[in-house]
Amino acid sequence: MPNGTVFREITSSMACLLVSGTILTHCDHQSAGETQDANMSFEQQRIQMVASQIERRGVRHARVLAAMRSVPRHEFVEASYRDSAYDDTPLPIGHRQTISQPYIAAYMTELLQPQPGDRILEVGTGSGYQAAVLAEIGAEVYTIEIVEPLCARARADLQRLGYQNITVICGDGYNGWPAAAPYDGILVAAAPEKVPQPLLDQLKVGGRLVIPVGGFSQDLIVIERTESGYTRTNQIPVRFVPMTGQAEE
Repeated sequence: MPNGTVFREITSSMACLLVSGTILTHCDHQSAGETQDANMSFEQQRIQMVASQIERRGVRHARVLAAMRSVPRHEFVEASYRDSAYDDTPLPIGHRQTISQPYIAAYMTELLQPQPGDRILEVGTGSGYQAAVLAEIGAEVYTIEIVEPLCARARADLQRLGYQNITVICGDGYNGWPAAAPYDGILVAAAPEKVPQPLLDQLKVGGRLVIPVGGFSQDLIVIERTESGYTRTNQIPVRFVPMTGQAEE
């Protein structure tokens, strides 16, 4: 997930820093950047991560929690950051991009409400971690990345890890991927000024789009397609980098 401007949101229970849609929460759990116990296995670190960073903040969907416990996040970060793979923070993946904080990956997945067998489009592959979480739930995932070196690396890593239900596409995701439409869900990891109409058009009736929208001020929103149109619900303020490519025109 790309880097962006930091701003502060204060709620009744926590003070949070939001970075590119990634909530870095300074509360009574593990602080961002604090490394896990080096004596713990990666599997043990994942279990602790889900309990302290995700369940504790309110994510409850059983399939999402199971996927977060299963997907090896350390396989999607550079070797120099593997000791921090399960920390409560995004991590650099090169090209001024980051792998998203575990909580935001889980939260956006829960908002999407994917089911086994669903066809899901992701715009902004990054490291491939979010696509792996969706695939672990049993979805058929199509994921698009505009930064070609990241696209190639994510494709290689996902193939190496045995994910056969993910198709990685190198290109501009503004127009979605009509070849596999319609989708049960679409998840976007960069902020356009307004929701791209092609993404709305590619949703099934009953399908959901989870996307950050705005300029300097952004909101993470959920749009659901209905028989008569669309419903829109604002979730939380976020800070993502702008969607590039055709969205800039």
